Amino acid sequence: MFLVTGATGNVGAEVVSALAGAGAPVRALVRRPDAELPDGAEAAVGDLNDPGTLDDALKGVEGVFLLPGYEDTPGMLARARDAGVRRIVLLSGGSAALENLDNAVSRYMTLAERAVRESGLGWTFLRPRAFMSNALRWLPQLREGDTVRVQFPDVEAACIDPADIAAVAALALAGGHEGRIHELTGPVAMRPAEQVAVLAEVLGRDLRVVGLTNDETRAELEASMPREYVEAFWDFYVGGTLDEATVHPAVAELTGRPAGTFARWAEAHAAAFR
Repeated sequence: MFLVTGATGNVGAEVVSALAGAGAPVRALVRRPDAELPDGAEAAVGDLNDPGTLDDALKGVEGVFLLPGYEDTPGMLARARDAGVRRIVLLSGGSAALENLDNAVSRYMTLAERAVRESGLGWTFLRPRAFMSNALRWLPQLREGDTVRVQFPDVEAACIDPADIAAVAALALAGGHEGRIHELTGPVAMRPAEQVAVLAEVLGRDLRVVGLTNDETRAELEASMPREYVEAFWDFYVGGTLDEATVHPAVAELTGRPAGTFARWAEAHAAAFR
């Protein structure tokens, strides 16, 4: 049995689908028992913020797909170890390698990796770069018209399809990847305007891109997230401390097929944009 946390999120839902589609026994950690899940997946109600709610979810589990960023990750891992869990596949990120505890994002990634390393369980870290699904943040603008205002317009990222992260996660959960760090990207680095151009073609719309200045970007970020996260992204994308443009071959090497393109992702999710 495999337990997937964050089972209704962008990546977790794909992991549940990948495991269920392969006929693997999968249990999805959810906060509501009526959460919609793929056929073959069972629901387990619990909350990573409260490890005491996870005992039933952990029964009979061999491997856990774990999200980072929870305060009592060590407590959750201790319960997993006591329940007989053998391995943890942690969804981390490229900023974990920076080990910058002054950066809010790097800090929670780094501390999550440290907790898993120290747990005594077998571990695999997945360090994807930006998700293709981040393009969904443009939905409100696309509903209003054909102009898309983009933050950090000159920053390239080799964005990855969450389904590719899930494919690697499913392999790692089955074993044989313990002690390994997988750097996961898509097949090519793109600027935001290039992504919007792909969406325009897929949607059959004449979309116009407006690149925001740093001051405009900061104002938008400060209106939508805590200041410490604004500073973290500023450090990454203005300070240039995080490299998301380098393409890594891990998806193809591990799964035996090329990483998906942004065009393929956009076509698969075109209904969401309409």
